[in-house]
Amino acid sequence: MSCRSTGPCSPLPIWLLVAIGFLVAAGRGDAAQTARRGGERQRAKPPTTEWDKTSKSAFLDDAFTSLEGERPDFIAAASTRTATGGGAATGGTVQGGFRWSTLVSPDTLADEIKEQRKAVAAAVASASDFKGGGYDKAREAFSAVALAFGLIAAHDGDVRWKKDAENARDLFARVGFNCKVGTDGSFAEAKARAGDLETLLDGGSPDKKADRDEDFLWSQVAGRPALMSRLEAAEQIASGVVASKGDFDRQIEALVRETEIVAAIGEVIQQREFEFHDDDTYRGYSAAMRDAAVRARDAARKSDYDAARAAVGDLKKSCDTCHGDYRS
Repeated sequence: MSCRSTGPCSPLPIWLLVAIGFLVAAGRGDAAQTARRGGERQRAKPPTTEWDKTSKSAFLDDAFTSLEGERPDFIAAASTRTATGGGAATGGTVQGGFRWSTLVSPDTLADEIKEQRKAVAAAVASASDFKGGGYDKAREAFSAVALAFGLIAAHDGDVRWKKDAENARDLFARVGFNCKVGTDGSFAEAKARAGDLETLLDGGSPDKKADRDEDFLWSQVAGRPALMSRLEAAEQIASGVVASKGDFDRQIEALVRETEIVAAIGEVIQQREFEFHDDDTYRGYSAAMRDAAVRARDAARKSDYDAARAAVGDLKKSCDTCHGDYRS
């Protein structure tokens, strides 16, 4: 380095010397990390200029001697984030790495399918009842079953019916959408799918294979009106459980199941292509409902009645507020 004046150079500013020192230290660490990976990387050589004692005292001889722990491997961390689908607050993307176990347990999913079995059987008991209005009950029940199998297919835990879950999800989703009307065709399909449900519960697999020519979307599992009906039922059950301390003590397991279903639906309806999925206000309501349901579930597991009642109150408030702005 040269000076423009003919006189001696003035000392470099302290801030500049500090910056150079950190660059030198970082270069040493990167070189060591590269060597550990078995490769060599060309690096700029550190400056050889001798500094005066005042300037040199601002630096450590080796900054890494004062650091604790191993140097982070940022490349490996980036690869992990890519593989798991990102770092969303709720755990990542839904299909690629989301931990559904944080919202809903395998036991709840199994119980949900077993409970909906009764509603399905009642809805397809007779063609006349089905056409007279039973098709709407069938739509709600089949949609709930489709959602449960969708959650099983995506779940990060060991859940019953895992190997058949994707096919079951698509079969029950289709009949759920087709049961919007009561016709001979929709009744025949509902009757067949009711048989498939019985086969699954008895340990078998459906003979029919669902046709899927495109990537899966959660919006294809169930329509929003059907899911809103399931949410309303869950909210009523949860409110009844926390109506008194005695009811709470007797029905803690029911509260856990219903709030886990609410939490799962609250997450699902925020996913791509669901109606209003790109509406920030709607997503805010859905997230608030999901989080309140998780708090209620956690309080129930701890037998904390006051916390559970408060959380269920928040859950109901988020639902009521949302219904005031959005209607199915």
